[in-house]
Order: sequence, then structure tokens, then C-alpha cells
Amino acid sequence: MMDIAVLLRGLDLLGTFVFGLSGGTLAVRRRLDIFGVLVLSVAAAIAGGMVRDVLLGATPPASLEDERYLLVALAAGVTSFLFHPALNRVGKPVMVLDALGLGLFAVTGCQKALAFGLDPVASMALGVLTAVGGGALRDLLVTEVPRVLREEIYALAALIGTAVVVIGDRFGLPEAAVSIAGVVVAFTLRVVSVQRGWSAPRAPGS
Repeated sequence: MMDIAVLLRGLDLLGTFVFGLSGGTLAVRRRLDIFGVLVLSVAAAIAGGMVRDVLLGATPPASLEDERYLLVALAAGVTSFLFHPALNRVGKPVMVLDALGLGLFAVTGCQKALAFGLDPVASMALGVLTAVGGGALRDLLVTEVPRVLREEIYALAALIGTAVVVIGDRFGLPEAAVSIAGVVVAFTLRVVSVQRGWSAPRAPGS
């Protein structure tokens, strides 16, 4: 159990860093100053996890109780500020980083909800909320329509990642393998959907 707890905390911190990079990279692209870059990094990195913990009654939220979360988010902002040319060499860097953060937070959010005794459907919903919350706040702060509301596959990728976690839990599969599989599935679906132009259904005639 301790090994699983360490793995999930590690995935949560990795997701924090990756989402922080996505926020910082977007801030640099919008030509914000260092303060703006750090604000956007922190917002993207910890907002989803804070909402998750408040809804679970796990207060104070992990990002406030454990200083590593804020430090990791700030480190991501500084990294984006100093090394954005290298990050931009990755094709569509914000999308790739966002997709990885999406998978990581979907899995850790769902796992934490299951650990708190929520049923599978509620755990999946909380996992999706964890995954999309930080990115939505990041986009709103730079006056973009949040990705979760656009036509691209986004929340659906997070939902399928949480489904992998719930199915693995139902059949008693190794939690570490299930967690990694959930991240890979969500990340891959998100990236492939963008590359191939897949989209969620739209209203007829819209």
C-alpha cells in the first residue's frame, strides 16, 4: 500500500509539473511577464487538484498541505520562462504537455476518489474534474475558450483513462500497472484525436 501511495503522489507531482509547464508555455506565447508566467503555471498546476480535495473533504488540499506542489508549480513556471525555445521545438507543446497532464490527473483523481470510498461513477467524474480543472482555469485567464468546451476530444480522453482505473480496481489488477495504463490511454487518445482531427458530436445543423 505504501508503494502505491508513493506512486500516486509521484504521478500527482509529475502532473503538477507538466500542467505547470503547459500554463507557463501558454503565458510566454501570450507575451506575459515573469509574474504572469508564474501565475498561469500555478493556476494550471494546482486548480484541478484543489477542487478534487475540497469535494472529497480532504482539507487542507494536498497542494496547500505539502509545499512540494507549489514549489513544483513554480519550478515549472521558471522552466517555461527560461527554456521556452526548447519547449517550443516539441510540436504543439501546449497540447502535448496538456495531454500528459490530463492523463496523470485523471488517473490520480480517480484513484484518490476510490480510496475515499466513492462509487465508480462518482470516482470517474471526480477524476475528469481533476484533469480538466487546471487547464480550464489556465485558458480562461488568457481569455480562451477552455479546451474542455471545444470540439476536440478532451474530457472524453480523461473519462476513458478513469474507466481503465475503475475496471482495474473492479478486477483487482495491480494498481501500479493500471495507473500507468490509464495515463497512457488518456494521453494517446488526446494526442491522436488532435492529429487526426477527431471531434465529439456537434448539434445537427450547428
